[in-house]
Amino acid sequence: MKAAPADQIRLLEVQALDQRLGQLDHKRKNLPENAEVERLNAELTQQRDLLIAAQTQESDTAREQTKAEQDVEQVRQRAARDQKRLDSGAVTSPKDLENLQHEIASLAKRQSDLEDVVLEVMERREAAQERAAELARRVEELQRKAAEAEERRATVLAEIDAEGAGAAKEREVIAGSVPDDLMKLYDKLRAQSGGVGAAKLYQKRCEGCRLELNITELNEVRAAAADEIVRCENCRRILVRTSDSGL
Repeated sequence: MKAAPADQIRLLEVQALDQRLGQLDHKRKNLPENAEVERLNAELTQQRDLLIAAQTQESDTAREQTKAEQDVEQVRQRAARDQKRLDSGAVTSPKDLENLQHEIASLAKRQSDLEDVVLEVMERREAAQERAAELARRVEELQRKAAEAEERRATVLAEIDAEGAGAAKEREVIAGSVPDDLMKLYDKLRAQSGGVGAAKLYQKRCEGCRLELNITELNEVRAAAADEIVRCENCRRILVRTSDSGL
């Protein structure tokens, strides 16, 4: 294959732009902001789950407290009715009086026990409320931090995309001026060789594989016509000769 030396030089420009586009793509995928957003979102999910659990616990204890208070009220009302019967003098039988007094005493003990239950449930509910409030504050703070991190990421991504769009446009223009057959060979080699299809020969060294050409290889390159496409014997990439190739 043959191509004018100027076309071969332009191929190095295309290669440089391809490498820059690759670097930008790598940068886009490995932004520190990506890890930060992922970490914050994971923590936010965890704290939201804990908040839901705390709110559920608070709701459960609220119902438990309501039930316990209703039980206390029922016992209190029954005790009040018994006390009213006792005070009215309507019960005259000594045995009935004794039974009524015994029931009033039992109800007083039952009411006291139930009131202790209410206090215990109230304490648990208060603890659940405090826990839910603290978790709500954490969730709100994490939401703020996550939003800020996502905004920073969006700003960096916009800058990368803008630079990438400029580089892609420049590549399109330069590649359009390179012969099609040379571009096809370059693209094929680039796909096979880790993104580098053309390399500069600098001071007798291929900048693609970083190996120095031996004397036989150098003589072959020296003997090749200026418009002949030469390849590195080691990495098989297109080897572009310049004034500082050391030939």
